Amino acid sequence: MGKDNVVELESRVEEESRNALDEILQEGARRMLQAAIEAEVATYIEERAHLVDPETGCRLVVRNGHQPERTIQSGVGDIPVRKPRVNDRRKGQKFTSSILPPYMRRTPSIEALLPILYLKGVSTNDFPEALKAILGEDATGLSPSTISRLKIVWQDEYEEWNGRSLEGKRYVYWWVDGIHFNVRLSDDRPCLLVIVGTLEDGTKELVGIWDGERESKLSWLELLRDLKRRGLAEGPKLCVGDGALGFWRAKEEEFPKARKQRCWVHKTANVLDKMPKKVQPSAKSLIHEMYMAESKKDALEAFDEFMALYEAKYPRACECLKKDKDVLFTFYDFPAEHWVHIRTTNPIESTFATVRHRSRQTKGCGSRTATLTMVFKLAREAEKRWRKINGYELIDKVIRGVVFKDGIEVNEAA
Repeated sequence: MGKDNVVELESRVEEESRNALDEILQEGARRMLQAAIEAEVATYIEERAHLVDPETGCRLVVRNGHQPERTIQSGVGDIPVRKPRVNDRRKGQKFTSSILPPYMRRTPSIEALLPILYLKGVSTNDFPEALKAILGEDATGLSPSTISRLKIVWQDEYEEWNGRSLEGKRYVYWWVDGIHFNVRLSDDRPCLLVIVGTLEDGTKELVGIWDGERESKLSWLELLRDLKRRGLAEGPKLCVGDGALGFWRAKEEEFPKARKQRCWVHKTANVLDKMPKKVQPSAKSLIHEMYMAESKKDALEAFDEFMALYEAKYPRACECLKKDKDVLFTFYDFPAEHWVHIRTTNPIESTFATVRHRSRQTKGCGSRTATLTMVFKLAREAEKRWRKINGYELIDKVIRGVVFKDGIEVNEAA
């Protein structure tokens, strides 16, 4: 056999061996992932085995087959997996896998996965086993001491990010919120103040995360003044947030030119909470007509109709809606393409929905610093997937002060 043939044969054998190894790793990862999900479902059902329907005597939480197979992208290739179904008949209850959330199509990197596990209440000592089940045997090298060192690195990353220069930054919209968390090793319940902004090119980015004392004006003032110290010369054109925030009073001192838009999701929930359940569907439908109307005139007509229908019987609900009338319809003075983004605080809510849910189920992180660091890491990971706002080419006109009425540019020459 010639030398060239030998080299070719060795190369082919090496490639076939590598392919065989890849197949073994993929199959091992598939088995571990499937086993981890099955164990998670079994635990969920066993813990609720005592719950039965008083009329039929049947268990309320049972297995219900499997979902269709889906493929998860991972570092060792595509992994097919079938997620077990859980039939939870309790009202308002639904099983959600912590290991394989809905719509997940790829395994996150360890960098992204660790803060997720931490915020979900997995202790540092349990990390290696949790990661081993998800990522394979290679994850066993992540000892508790290694993870503790990583958390110190993440804290340093936050400090560096929180001190970054903001010179030259120009935001057109801000979404603001205060998010409460539990702390496992103390009675503290920090309120993290979060600002997400839209840049001139339509890109959404994290502006600030601040460890505040409740949602007070003083805490928000500290954050806004810190942004200014780091070079933020101009505030946004519009701020969107819940009415309960101390942010609004702080904004009047630091960025008084920024206009206000109350979040319609928060407002709807607050109004309906003051009405009996039997009238909530019709009331919600009418509120929906207000902020989905094509013009401010139509929206105000729906507002007046709501007052005429409900003010006599439900004055507290109507007062809740009426007191913010001036700042509920501000979005009509901005491009219609932007309305879907600026009527609510959804850019923040959607990012932190899972974090909020998990913080209610567990006692959270071990300290305020750990909470702040983990939320920062999660937010930065989420930021990578944020898309530009619709109609971002109109942002320049908003910044230049071009007038919009009912979402349409006003031609002043007409």
